[in-house]
Amino acid sequence: MAKPTTQQIKLVSTAGTGYFYVKKKNTRATTEKLQFKKYDPKARKHVLFKEQKMR
Repeated sequence: MAKPTTQQIKLVSTAGTGYFYVKKKNTRATTEKLQFKKYDPKARKHVLFKEQKMR
């Protein structure tokens, strides 16, 4: 079977609250780790979210 081109990744908050978003990533087109500035409702502000693998 062919390996799927997209994988689900977890974007974890750098504020240390444990909040995360789940996103699909095309692993062939985007090889570097993703970073987004998104809203963390536990910290109640926009913070940097970094990519981690789903377990």
